[in-house]
Amino acid sequence: MRLVTLGVGAQNSPRYAPAGLLVAQAGIRIVLDGGPGAVPPGRLDAWLVTDERSELMTAIRRMARARGLLPYAGPLRRRALRITASPVVHTSHPTCGYRIEAAGRTVVWAPEFYEFPAWARGADLMFAEAAAWDRPIRFAGGVGGHLDVLSVAQAAQRAGIGRLVFAHIGRPTIRALDRGLTPPFGEFAVDGQMFLMRSASIATTVSSVTGEKSS
Repeated sequence: MRLVTLGVGAQNSPRYAPAGLLVAQAGIRIVLDGGPGAVPPGRLDAWLVTDERSELMTAIRRMARARGLLPYAGPLRRRALRITASPVVHTSHPTCGYRIEAAGRTVVWAPEFYEFPAWARGADLMFAEAAAWDRPIRFAGGVGGHLDVLSVAQAAQRAGIGRLVFAHIGRPTIRALDRGLTPPFGEFAVDGQMFLMRSASIATTVSSVTGEKSS
C-alpha cells in the first residue's frame, strides 16, 4: 500500500497545502480530504472526506465533479482495500476519521479531533491532528476544537500506535517547530511525502505528487 500526503496544512496554512492523503493499493486510487493545491493528477476511484460541511467542501466538490466523482464521508470497500469511517469528537456536526486496512496493515487518517479516537488503537501508522502545540484549541460555545500535539503524542503512545505522523499542522505548531521544539513521540510530515506499507516495515520518501505511481 502506498500513501502520499497531498498536503499537511490546517485551514489557511501559510506553509502547507490542505491536509489530504492519496491511498493507492493494487491499482485503486482513493483521495481523503485534500483541496486546492492538494489533489493528485490522474485517475481517481473515489474521494472521501472527514467533514462534509468543511470550508473546503465547495472547492472539493467542484474538483471531484471534474473527475466524475461525488465526495462523501463514509466507508469504502474495493477488493482487498477496506476503509472504515468512524466518528470523531471535533465540532457541533458529525465528522469522522478513517481506518484503512490492506495487506495485513492498518493506517488511520484522523486529521482533526478534540479527543483522541479510541478506534485508532493499535494502528501501524496514524496521520493525526496537529493544529495546536501545547494546549487544545477550543471552539466558541464549547462545541469541540483541536487537540494539541503534546496531548496527541501521549495518547498515541498509550493507544499502541506504531508510527505517529502529524499531518494537519496549524500556526501554533509551525511557531513551535520554528523554535526547534519536538514532541515526545511522533514526527511531522511534509507535502508530497510518500509512505510505503510493507509486511514488516514502513518506508518513507519525499516525492512530488506528480511523480506518484499507484501500487
